[in-house]
Amino acid sequence: MQKKATDKRLTGVAVPVGALRSKHGMGVGEFSDLAVFAVLCKKMRLGLIQLLPVNDTGYESSPYSSLTAFGLHPLYLSIEDLEEFKTADNAVKKRIKEAKNKFDKDARFSHYNVLKEKLEICRALYDANIKDIVKSASGGNLAKWIEQNSWVKQYAVYRRLKEENGGKSWKEWKEHHTVSAGDIESLWKDKSLQEDHLFWAWLQEALDAQFSKAAKSIAEAGIVLEGDLPILMNEDSCDVWAHPELFNQELSAGAPPDMYSPGGQNWGFPVYNWPAHEKDNYSWWRGRLSAAGKYYQAYRIDHVLGFFRIWACSRRDHSASLGRYVPYAPVTSGDFRKMNYDKSRFRWVTQPHISSAEIWDTLRNKWGKSFTEEELNAAVNKVFTKALERVGNEELWIFKKKIKGEKDIEALGLHSAVRDYLTGKWHDRIFIESEKRKFFPVWYFRNSKAYNSFSQNEKNELEALLEKRRIKSEKAWSAQGKKLLSVLVESSGMLPCAEDLGAVPACVPKVLTKLKILGLRVVRWHRDWSRDGQPYVPFEDYPQLSVCTPAVHDSSTVREWWEKEADQGQFSGFIGVPSLPKVYNPGAAKVILSKTASARSRFRVFQIQDLLHLSNKWYAADPASERINVPGTSNEFNWTYRLPSAIEEIAKDKDLIWEVRELSRVKPAKKKTV
Repeated sequence: MQKKATDKRLTGVAVPVGALRSKHGMGVGEFSDLAVFAVLCKKMRLGLIQLLPVNDTGYESSPYSSLTAFGLHPLYLSIEDLEEFKTADNAVKKRIKEAKNKFDKDARFSHYNVLKEKLEICRALYDANIKDIVKSASGGNLAKWIEQNSWVKQYAVYRRLKEENGGKSWKEWKEHHTVSAGDIESLWKDKSLQEDHLFWAWLQEALDAQFSKAAKSIAEAGIVLEGDLPILMNEDSCDVWAHPELFNQELSAGAPPDMYSPGGQNWGFPVYNWPAHEKDNYSWWRGRLSAAGKYYQAYRIDHVLGFFRIWACSRRDHSASLGRYVPYAPVTSGDFRKMNYDKSRFRWVTQPHISSAEIWDTLRNKWGKSFTEEELNAAVNKVFTKALERVGNEELWIFKKKIKGEKDIEALGLHSAVRDYLTGKWHDRIFIESEKRKFFPVWYFRNSKAYNSFSQNEKNELEALLEKRRIKSEKAWSAQGKKLLSVLVESSGMLPCAEDLGAVPACVPKVLTKLKILGLRVVRWHRDWSRDGQPYVPFEDYPQLSVCTPAVHDSSTVREWWEKEADQGQFSGFIGVPSLPKVYNPGAAKVILSKTASARSRFRVFQIQDLLHLSNKWYAADPASERINVPGTSNEFNWTYRLPSAIEEIAKDKDLIWEVRELSRVKPAKKKTV
């Protein structure tokens, strides 16, 4: 897709494909529903539709946990639009009808059950048409499609092996957990496996055709379709399995601690081996963009900060507290020598130290009322024998050398109170040796026993060293971010939009601006955090190279935020409307969304739930039920949001259509003159 309309100021809507309801759907949104949705968006005069990732995630509901960077999700396939459905027998048609009746009643869709049902029906259709499909793969349309989409060979072989191994991660397979390109090609060409492999290729060809048709309809309606490009890949993915050289699997990507996640976030995804990508001229990334460009005119770069530097954790930890940024200029043994650190002082800053008295006092306070003295003695002795070793003849202890992370402490089989205590002490240090003879400051190092034992002069000396390393690291981040994002920009005609939330280094907005990449501004978080009262940034000060939104898929809706989280008085004062009701209603929605629409940003994008709140007809009883995802939780609720009614029914709400049209007419706020 070419970015013809992406240089215009647009009002848009964010909606997951799975959230769409239509009269012919099977309990979940499908690619074909996008064309129906585009008709509604055109009536509303919306100029952009933003989607969540649509790649195959298997039975994992999170769209950011993909099994493939290229293959589309079978969940979004419209079975009745398949060519093979035209000759389906009554049994298949009956099963589809029953599935619709069963799943369409659900307020949220069941990712597992709907996908399982769809795949089984697709298998039945495939088996009934196997001769024609094999023929097509031997010189017909399917053969041409496979030739044009060579990634599907790896994907099909991987998917077959994953099914053969009961859905287990490739790291747990008995065979083929380590393969070469030649191995994969041999498996693909194995005649005895051809039909199993072709099933997945046939599915992907159909998905590509349906999504392409929907994307064309959206473009013809004059609407920009924006996709989402997750920066990271699931460790259990076709891409990591087939291209291990492109990933560093020793480290796990995540996010550093913050007010919402005190232990940080450990996502479990491998980090990239950027030198390997560069050696290959970034062909994998260029391929991803080429595949996305078939459908989209713009794309959202998920976690763009990761292109500058990624928070990386040890695979031996559950949390991300002891992670570090990669790249980062380390502290070396030479730095310690310059500060006159002897062996004892070096150990003091790089390893947690626990006194005998602290161990006894802490565990006695935790257990004193629940355990006898004999039981307490036995538990404490286990700590000394299993986890710790004495420092010389002192009543001071450090962890045994065999303990390298939180999982090692967990494996000791100690009581949960002891385990939690030791895990907390494991974090109590200034530096961690993440690479041999390379030391990195721990996120909470200023809370450590070692740091607080320093004199002010010693603290100043250490802080000065760390500031030098930070400055040097930021230069590396800037250079890496500019290099990698330049590859993305030059590789595609799509307009890049960055998700640049979190602890943003100063170099990030500079690089994004230089490369003309739109940043993200979430109204509730776009504040001057350094000033008293942390005032909201005025809408007239939003940069034109940005996307403005009042809510995202990981946050509450505007309604839930307003009723449960917002400082209503401060926000009402900010927008100059002190009379907003405390209970959210269409009137409040109109005011807040209209003010948001006045941002000077290129795109103003609203979640579909927030737009629906402009009408009384579409309010759920519980605002929390309208969320898409609650970060830090894993359950059947997340990522399964559905529209409250079919698109065709929502399209009959003339008042809603009018109010959304009004949003699209809002002019950008004018800068105030002094």
